[in-house]
Amino acid sequence: MTDLMEQEKSRASAWFRQLRDEIVAAFERLEDAQAEGPMSDNAPGRFEVTETRRASDDGSDAGGGLMSVMRGGRVFEKVGVNVSTVYGTLGEAAQKAMAARGVPGMDSDPRFWASGISLVAHMQNPHVPAVHMNTRMFWTPGAWWFGGGSDLNPCIEYDDDTAHFHTTQKAHLDPHGADLYPALKAWADEYFYIPHRHRARGVGGIFMDDRNTGDWEADFALTQDIGRAFLPAYVPLVERRRETPWSEADKEAQLVHRGLYAEYNLVYDRGTKFGLATGHDANAVLMSLPPLAKWI
Repeated sequence: MTDLMEQEKSRASAWFRQLRDEIVAAFERLEDAQAEGPMSDNAPGRFEVTETRRASDDGSDAGGGLMSVMRGGRVFEKVGVNVSTVYGTLGEAAQKAMAARGVPGMDSDPRFWASGISLVAHMQNPHVPAVHMNTRMFWTPGAWWFGGGSDLNPCIEYDDDTAHFHTTQKAHLDPHGADLYPALKAWADEYFYIPHRHRARGVGGIFMDDRNTGDWEADFALTQDIGRAFLPAYVPLVERRRETPWSEADKEAQLVHRGLYAEYNLVYDRGTKFGLATGHDANAVLMSLPPLAKWI
């Protein structure tokens, strides 16, 4: 059993909000820096921030967060950076899902608390890879754990971009154990695979779930470093590719790849399923979907 862990919850929630603020600021700086090349005549994009609220079945407060979405920017066609802290009682379907994953006590005390950050970026330039990142903490009276990671989703692959993304993540994970990066990379390769397409949705990254070694401080530190790895892993790729001219064929490849991304998120993604099942704001849950996509 766990206690209420109020101090730990507060620290985790504050960290996710801090990381959100750093990423939003960094992405708006990228918009400002796009002074030449494709889309540079447009006004630099800015995030529209909306407070989200969640209510229990009886109408009582059940938490919420911030949905921050930028649309139609110079660099970002659509990017969402959401944070939330929600709590309450899990419904029957969610209880069964948690119990099936080995979470104890769901039948007797289905209370929960969850906090995290979720990010998906879809880019104007097909040569700039789309990207996903999330980290989270989950608590029930019988267990707690961390989860999350990030993965790169280019429609036009560049080996040096993939290498940089993975090398940066490895550098942030290695202080936590030399065996950790290979394990989380393999987990990402498995998790972000699309069975009905018989392929991965991108070039991978890192992923973990149900992380509870019994040492909350160590697991929280790892979760923070997964978050800290994101900007240095991704921003240099944007800076490297954002002025590359693109063709109609490049844009077609991007739209088709976005269809693949949407299929994964709607069919397999655990976070999407949880958010919708627990009554969180549907627009916030589905902000990961691209603004335009194509199926052929």
